[in-house]
Amino acid sequence: MHSKKVLIILSDAHSFPLKRTSGQDAGKVVDQPSGVFLQELAKPLNKILSAGHEVTFASPKGHEPGLDPSSESLIANAGNFYERQRGNNLIDRMKRENGFNSPRPFSTISNNELTTFAAVFIPGGHAPLQDLGGDAELGRILRYFHEENKPTAVICHGPYALLSTKKAGDGSFVYDGYKITSWSDAEENLMETLWGGEVEKVESTLRKEGAIMVEGVREKTGGTTLHRELVSAGNPLAANALGDRFPRGMGPPDGPGSISLKQEGLDNGDTMNPFVNDPGKSKKGEGETDSVKVKGTVRTDRPQV
Repeated sequence: MHSKKVLIILSDAHSFPLKRTSGQDAGKVVDQPSGVFLQELAKPLNKILSAGHEVTFASPKGHEPGLDPSSESLIANAGNFYERQRGNNLIDRMKRENGFNSPRPFSTISNNELTTFAAVFIPGGHAPLQDLGGDAELGRILRYFHEENKPTAVICHGPYALLSTKKAGDGSFVYDGYKITSWSDAEENLMETLWGGEVEKVESTLRKEGAIMVEGVREKTGGTTLHRELVSAGNPLAANALGDRFPRGMGPPDGPGSISLKQEGLDNGDTMNPFVNDPGKSKKGEGETDSVKVKGTVRTDRPQV
């Protein structure tokens, strides 16, 4: 059976910038410890591997990634010691078998090699705020998956990495108009209160670039958002759901090449005809006849009825 390959994007950062708003350091920007959020990586990763796919880890410079310290707490794992242990065991396995400690630098993945990947996944943790949103090489990579309509999954702060597409190609944000769910401003405001500082907001930043941010009770309690090739989720509660939905877009491991979420029948994005609500006359020119596609050949000498 031929496995399909999934590219997993990691941050090299072990911290992110936090502007202090209180205390002796008020007004200063400090490094707040961070990394990849354990369950936002481990749960979808487990689903991908269980579906029979292969994974390749990549990061900006290929540095050893770190786990977000807060994701190792029992609170982050809903008090479930065994859940945390399963996640750590999977990461340890990836270190032994899949080069987790030495990801591929983005620059070493050529455009030709990108064609061998069926999908791309970006987990969360605050680390992407430090080095993914402005990385031109990542922008090149994500533009490929966008242009080829290949499944792309992001969770929590992972959607911030989508901004990298502005650093490549024609400089446009290719997810303009996409429905996206991320770690919300409301959730970030809570973290800011706990830390006594200000953080770059994923939700409002993406909205300014033209994304349609989907943030509600459903999205904060484990729901996911699917638009075209992009499936997104807002926090660790949705990690399992993202892991269930994302691999389906690739089809079976031994299927004929990669297939998109739309081809799989999973796209819930808008398919509204842009001319339906356009006031005035139809876009069809005056005097033009309506036509339909005909399957097969039409005989010009067929009997008239």
